[in-house]
Amino acid sequence: MSTEQSPEPNPAQNPEHTGGQIPSQRQQPTLLDAVAELEAAVDAGDDENFGPALGLVGGLFGPAEPAERRAAGPRLAALLPDAPPFPRAHLAMVVGACVEYGADPVACAGPVLAGLRGALTGAQRLVERWAQTGGGPLPDREEDDPAQAHARIEDPAHLDEWHAHLAVVAWWTLHLWQRAAWAVYSHAPVRAEARASGVTEVLLELAGRYQGEQHDLKGLTCLAQMLDDEPLLVLDRPTGTGYLLRMSGLSDTFQLHTLLADVLIGGGHLPGAPQDPEVVALARTEFLGGRRPIATGAFNLVAPDGSWLWNEGTPADIPVLDGVRTLVLEPQPYERSWSAGRFIQEVPGDLRLERVLDPAEAARLLARTVPGMSVVGAFG
Repeated sequence: MSTEQSPEPNPAQNPEHTGGQIPSQRQQPTLLDAVAELEAAVDAGDDENFGPALGLVGGLFGPAEPAERRAAGPRLAALLPDAPPFPRAHLAMVVGACVEYGADPVACAGPVLAGLRGALTGAQRLVERWAQTGGGPLPDREEDDPAQAHARIEDPAHLDEWHAHLAVVAWWTLHLWQRAAWAVYSHAPVRAEARASGVTEVLLELAGRYQGEQHDLKGLTCLAQMLDDEPLLVLDRPTGTGYLLRMSGLSDTFQLHTLLADVLIGGGHLPGAPQDPEVVALARTEFLGGRRPIATGAFNLVAPDGSWLWNEGTPADIPVLDGVRTLVLEPQPYERSWSAGRFIQEVPGDLRLERVLDPAEAARLLARTVPGMSVVGAFG
């Protein structure tokens, strides 16, 4: 008989105690498990464990199932207001990624856009204090030390320690907030809600005041101003005709110009050469490939008061007259051309004709407009 003792029973090796799984078969944490851990850290105010918990979320995001990513988005967005300042922007990036994988963009947008507002405010504060403390090149977020920037701008008479910290954080993370905001603003329901609530107006005002050259806000501001399901009244002065159209997802006036030519000239309503079908496709839904064809101008775009509307602007520049954005078409004073395509590739564009105005209505509406200024007047 052997004198070797039998080992004590190990519950971990007993299927009755492990739900039928041996250690190598135990389920690994899921993305939603990691989200719950991050939620616990935020609820406890545990800033020390926030970073590791966020790292776990990021590590599990890639292999997660689509349904998990969708469910995680609103839960992670809800944590943004109470997250520590520096890693908060990285959390916003994860929220943006969830939206790109199908999370509800409206449910995620509020905290993301609030964070962008804070980042714009703080970054501008750093710019102003930098000028007040001697000017010179603004900090390089890749090369410079945030602590040194903080020491330079902090002064109780102008900016206390906490607000100096927030300004430095904003400067170093504004690009991350831009990306997260881009993800939610790429969705029409978010744009509509943010515009109706006044959020977009505030963000555009802050972006307009921002003076830091290291952050290019043009794309994001075009996206934020993008109109969806928006009526557009178009009056053609040479023919005296009028058209009611509806536009969605147009990021710049180059794109609108192309589609106006497609719908009105290509549709046989106005004389002229129709646009190249490839140019039109790029203005609507197609993505740019290796070759970029050239679009050609067909009209001069004029506001009802006679001022020019430049292709470099956005459809949001078109004035509202009696509740409808109103645009007048006049002959081109000189030839124009530009590279075809959408400034914001992620959003498809659409312009469709709803009705042709009867001649009397078109004449009445045109009579309220002023002919466009001369070329000399347009250039000052």
